[in-house]
Amino acid sequence: MHLLRKLRRTAMPIALVAALLLVPAHAQVVPAAYSSPRSLWVGAEYSNISASFPYQSDQRLQGGGAFVDYNLSRHLGLEFDARFLPSGGFQGSTESSYLVGPKGFFLERGRFRPYGKMLVGDGKIHYPFAIGDASYLALAPGAGTEYRLSHRWLLRAEYEYQMWLNSPGYANQPNHQLNPNGFHVGVAFKVLP
Repeated sequence: MHLLRKLRRTAMPIALVAALLLVPAHAQVVPAAYSSPRSLWVGAEYSNISASFPYQSDQRLQGGGAFVDYNLSRHLGLEFDARFLPSGGFQGSTESSYLVGPKGFFLERGRFRPYGKMLVGDGKIHYPFAIGDASYLALAPGAGTEYRLSHRWLLRAEYEYQMWLNSPGYANQPNHQLNPNGFHVGVAFKVLP
């Protein structure tokens, strides 16, 4: 009996210590703040676009634009683009677009952050020879990459292919829709947070 009492007195504290070691420690330090994955960026860009009018021409429209990116998470965001292409068009033709849509990030490597996007909005054209102005529903898939310069600044380069639905064909020209497409390079500044 004496041995049993000694064993109980020794085993009980050992079992209690072992049980306490198995329980996770909840008294760890809590972070002072959590970094939100949400951010708001504003930027400007230069665009060089293959004009879709006249059909199969080598005309390149050039101009600038502004964009706003709101990143909802590390992998998903929303983008708004406004582009104005006043120079390089055939006989004074110009194009502009106002687009919005989702943007997905993938395969981030170091300072590079590639993305794909699918924007929708309004595509406008001023036709040459006083033909007039027109506005069309535009779908614009695109892909590019961001390069982070610092916590607040980044550069970006992308390719975008716009499809202006229900855009007209012309006499003595094959029937086709307008498809402006080309490259954009820009710089952005992080506004929030």
